[in-house]
Amino acid sequence: MRGHAPPREVRLIGGRFKRSKLPVADRPGLRPTPDRVRETLFNWLGQDLTGWRVLDAFAGSGALGFEAASRGAAEVVLLERDATLAASLRASAHRLGASQVQVVTTDALAWMVRAAPASFDLVFIDPPFDAGLFDAALAAAAPLLGGGGFVYLEAPRAFEPPPAGWTLYRHGRAGAVHYHLLQRYTDPDPDRRSEP
Repeated sequence: MRGHAPPREVRLIGGRFKRSKLPVADRPGLRPTPDRVRETLFNWLGQDLTGWRVLDAFAGSGALGFEAASRGAAEVVLLERDATLAASLRASAHRLGASQVQVVTTDALAWMVRAAPASFDLVFIDPPFDAGLFDAALAAAAPLLGGGGFVYLEAPRAFEPPPAGWTLYRHGRAGAVHYHLLQRYTDPDPDRRSEP
């Protein structure tokens, strides 16, 4: 038997869209971030993301991006290579009235390399575990964040110590999944870095 089947839907756990459901398609490698992990993440970040610019680089079900939108993020970009999943994300954004959510059908790494520097405050990186994209995705995300920006990373291993240019802000584990909140710093004056 090959592990547990993914849930067919996930429920948003906080903010304006609390209790809203998002469909989860049966796709290889699609693992929506569990409720308990999402709750921990947004406790780390703070529940109010008003004004934040957020990128969900491997959107899948969209649970992370929609949680950010639910908590007041001003701009949320969901990147999803699978056209069917992208269409589902657009339908969810329309149904929720989440006008700040933009869905782009694209390869996440290629899109991030072309994106404007310092254009986001928070980037979610949760690719399929067997794709081996963690290091490349972190490298692509780094220029997108200003000093003090955050990356949330889910991976099958701990990123300790973190890659150069990152501080490990928080780390947790749920079963085989390690989840990390990494902070990007480019400013040599630590007093000028943003706090969550």
